[in-house]
Amino acid sequence: MNLHRFFWRSFQVGPRIAYALGMGDLVGKFVLLLTTHGRRSGRPRVTPLVYELQGDTILVASARGQSADWLRNIQANPQVSVRVGRRGFDGLAEVCSDPEKIADYLERQFGRNPRAFGAILRSEGLSSPPNRADLLRFAPNRPMVIIRPVPDAAKQLEGAASASLREVT
Repeated sequence: MNLHRFFWRSFQVGPRIAYALGMGDLVGKFVLLLTTHGRRSGRPRVTPLVYELQGDTILVASARGQSADWLRNIQANPQVSVRVGRRGFDGLAEVCSDPEKIADYLERQFGRNPRAFGAILRSEGLSSPPNRADLLRFAPNRPMVIIRPVPDAAKQLEGAASASLREVT
């Protein structure tokens, strides 16, 4: 395993432990657990991701670009499971490569947490705060995924969209 991959896998441990310890309500305000199916093995793979809730749709972006395992798993099989706080639901994921939508998402994430996202964007050579033109040029490198609950799961997501989750949109 190369150092870059080791870093990303190590980063995922904290949120997974927090969810396992029953702190999903606290962690779920910022991080969800996405379960995909391995593209080769077919086994479930759980990845913590920063997200944005828009109505009954969840948006996540790949910090590792096209090389993220969870993204490649979705491209092979779009059926996913999501856990936000104490709620879980099944969904269908769709990869979005529209630079405008991705830039909008990045702007909102920067607005929510300018320190962390500013550091990420600076590490990619962008200014902080980023300007719109830079985000539009950067967007193709960071695909975004739109997750929609399957019809029976929509009601479960409504329960997860508490007042604290509505604040993140």
